[in-house]
Amino acid sequence: MSEFVESLMQDVKAKNPDQPEFHQAVYEVLTSLELVLEKHPEYRKAKIVERIVEPERVIMFRVPWVDDNGEVQINRGYRIEMNSAIGPYKGGLRFHPSVNLGILKFLAFEQVFKNSLTTLPMGGGKGGSDFNPKGKSDAEVMRFCQSFMSELFRHIGPNTDVPAGDIGVGGREIGYLFGQYKKLRNEFTGVLTGKGLGWGGSLIRPEATGYGSVYFASEMLATRGETLEGKTCLVSGSGNVAQYTVEKINQLGGKVVTLSDSSGYIYDEEGIDAKKLAFVMELKNVRRGRIKEYAEKYPNAVYTPVDPNLDYNPLWNHKADCAFPSATQNEINGKDAQHLVDNGVICVSEGANMPTTIEGINIFLENKILYGPGKAANAGGVAVSGLEMSQNSLRLSWTREEVDQKLHQIMKNIHKTCVDSAEAYGTPGNYVNGANIGGFLKVANAMLDQGIV
Repeated sequence: MSEFVESLMQDVKAKNPDQPEFHQAVYEVLTSLELVLEKHPEYRKAKIVERIVEPERVIMFRVPWVDDNGEVQINRGYRIEMNSAIGPYKGGLRFHPSVNLGILKFLAFEQVFKNSLTTLPMGGGKGGSDFNPKGKSDAEVMRFCQSFMSELFRHIGPNTDVPAGDIGVGGREIGYLFGQYKKLRNEFTGVLTGKGLGWGGSLIRPEATGYGSVYFASEMLATRGETLEGKTCLVSGSGNVAQYTVEKINQLGGKVVTLSDSSGYIYDEEGIDAKKLAFVMELKNVRRGRIKEYAEKYPNAVYTPVDPNLDYNPLWNHKADCAFPSATQNEINGKDAQHLVDNGVICVSEGANMPTTIEGINIFLENKILYGPGKAANAGGVAVSGLEMSQNSLRLSWTREEVDQKLHQIMKNIHKTCVDSAEAYGTPGNYVNGANIGGFLKVANAMLDQGIV
């Protein structure tokens, strides 16, 4: 680690104490950028990196609401507007008990580079609340969303900040949030993405993150003359990203054998085919049940509950060719990464944001695994959000085929940017450096052009 990176990391930790996820995200990017800063003293002089790690604006607010028993509940709401050098802030809202300032800053920071890689004009932001939609009635979720938007609406807009969904924020929540925004602002505008198809949403948006991470994996495999045909794949999670990752892997001839949620995971050696996937979608999206019900429905599958005493995740300890972490941050540690390598995995494509620890990333890189970091591999979701913004601005809808085609092309372009950037800075095949450098350059040059703001 260079003196510059070390001193900047000390500064970041001092200014942002008790935010380990944010420190991790910044460190991972800075170690790649050392290669760029040596060649470009103008970035050092303009303190681009020091500015890029500091959010342009942090909004934090109280969210009071009333539950079905008439009890007053209070949650905390956030919006981190990280960087708007190349376009309006863009990034999801996360509703989950784990949400805090550090997690949202890491997500907003990652989003800046991810959005830059899509080639669409979008800055980076992220927001959410420590509210937990699990186990809440539709009426409770609606009241919470309306209270949350009653503050957030002052800070967002179609040309300012365009939020989307994330963990805990799906079509239902986006609907309630949009309805309240429209009422408060008295205008119908493309201020949120992930909207319903009947009122400004885009086809392929729900599928985009999962499809995109599989398209990215296909591009990586192609560099070694391989395809997904006949490959056994491990997928974590069972929400939106995981579901459509499974669907696209199936379409491309691969076989998925795992899915998980916060209570445990299932291993189905026969593979999760279209019929079984339909059951998972109904279980998770409609009944909002637990993944263990899969093993009750399909007795050949094995369900393993979470064991808090383990220092590794057994889901990643099965024979496979490819892995698609699609649940949450830091779900693959060093031990998990070694298990994947030992079990024959040659390709890892991240559907979640920062699901691999620094130790795990280093193991993948040392073993020459095809490793697609989240800011590149899962950029499909925000890419189609950008396409939804375009359709809203033009007041038109593209067909499913048109959007899927554009998504596929964007993922190919992101892959090419990563490959070219890694090569240009002397680390061919290193997708981590490629993604960080490729995303950084566009934002850094825009910041130089726009002066000290």
